[in-house]
Amino acid sequence: MIRPNKIYAILIVFFLSGFFVSRAQEKPTDYLSTEFHKNRRDELRKRMPKNSVAVFFANPVRNRSNDVDYVYHQDPNLYYLTGYKEPHAVLLIFSENQTDEEGSSYNEIFFVQQKNPMAEMWTGRRLGDSGVKEQLKIENAYNGSAFKDYNIDFAKFDKVLFYDFKNDVRDNPNDQADLYSLIEQFKQKAGYSSGTNSLGREPQLNNLDTRSLNSIMASLRGIKTPEEIELLRKAVFISTVGQVEVMKAMRPGMSETEVQGIHEFVFKKYGSEYEGYPSIVGAGNNGCILHYIENHKPHIESTEMILMDLGAEYHGYTADVTRTIPVDGEFSPEEKAIYDLVYKAQEAAIQRCKPGVSFAELTKLTKDIINEGLAELGIIASPSSPHLYFPHGLSHHIGLDVHDLGPYDVLRENMAITIEPGIYIPEGSKCDPKWWNIAVRIEDDVLITKDGFELLSAFAPRTTEEIEALMKQSSPLDAFKLPELKGGK
Repeated sequence: MIRPNKIYAILIVFFLSGFFVSRAQEKPTDYLSTEFHKNRRDELRKRMPKNSVAVFFANPVRNRSNDVDYVYHQDPNLYYLTGYKEPHAVLLIFSENQTDEEGSSYNEIFFVQQKNPMAEMWTGRRLGDSGVKEQLKIENAYNGSAFKDYNIDFAKFDKVLFYDFKNDVRDNPNDQADLYSLIEQFKQKAGYSSGTNSLGREPQLNNLDTRSLNSIMASLRGIKTPEEIELLRKAVFISTVGQVEVMKAMRPGMSETEVQGIHEFVFKKYGSEYEGYPSIVGAGNNGCILHYIENHKPHIESTEMILMDLGAEYHGYTADVTRTIPVDGEFSPEEKAIYDLVYKAQEAAIQRCKPGVSFAELTKLTKDIINEGLAELGIIASPSSPHLYFPHGLSHHIGLDVHDLGPYDVLRENMAITIEPGIYIPEGSKCDPKWWNIAVRIEDDVLITKDGFELLSAFAPRTTEEIEALMKQSSPLDAFKLPELKGGK
């Protein structure tokens, strides 16, 4: 990787000679539309209290290694409302029209990262205020440097809605319009006092409301629009294809990292920009670690199962699909017994999905089935025996976050959720050792329809019979051989 300070002078010469030419980047054509984002802002206004303003900040830039940052990921709420992907921005949305000093009416203001040709040579092209107006169709857009002196009287509003701040934002002293500065300027304008810790958490102050905005946004993001559903369909399909190809390619001796790589290659092949969350690929006892992301086991044994929880992120929307398969292609009697029990519980919950059914009902249904099954297998003494073999929840929303915002009372039409029961029996558990190191999770993505459900992730086999049959098929990777990795001279 090139260090900027080592070739700065050379870049200046090229820049001044006209080497740098700005041109539009080639991009996919199936992003969310500007009309979608405008509609979401309008819907937000309808849910806001009278005489209120909602304030949204971009996500901070996070450093990975010295002068190299992590790949930037926008705050989902800000992206949902604008389509803007860059850092160092603040969006203000007003419940009613406001009037500026010149008598013009407005109901939103967006302060964004200013264009900077030299910086753009390193980190990519910026929209700037003019690009936001032209491409995102947000008329009242200004460079972030204008926020400091912009006349906004927050005291006149009954409610100033925003998410409270955390201590994770770095200050660039050379940039008075970075996220740190925008937050500081907002605090001064809004009367937010944090004492000596400028980014510390504070209780609710006067008209400052740090509690209500999350529930408002959850009511919006929990119900998907047709545009969102289309992107979710693509993300889920890509993820299921990854599962299918791994089932065909799986061989004893592969590493967890290799399995992860096959999944993520499929993601990239279909144009998925990122993974929706760190990929979970756990063989044997590693599958009993719910959020196992090391994926560093170098040789997977033929006697093991492998749990694969991965989701492609496509244009911001992430899938969340889990499959558990036998490494040698055939379930042992014990593995099949546990797998079939998880499948029975999952299938019962999926078939129950329709508007009006509560999340609590689905959870109870699956836990009752699993508890009864564990008792029948002798793993627990009775269905009422306490245990940690199914330690997590059954369902969550998916969307711009893998655990997306949304209400958790009852299912509603156009909700997109997961159904993911699991059984995990780590080594040393208080049961017959023949059950040890068995971990099974089956996770599928479900769209709630008007009268029932649609199983979005149906492309990836779910039953033991289907999985075993698919694993007998050849893989395009069977003939893919690389040289042996050697060290030394």
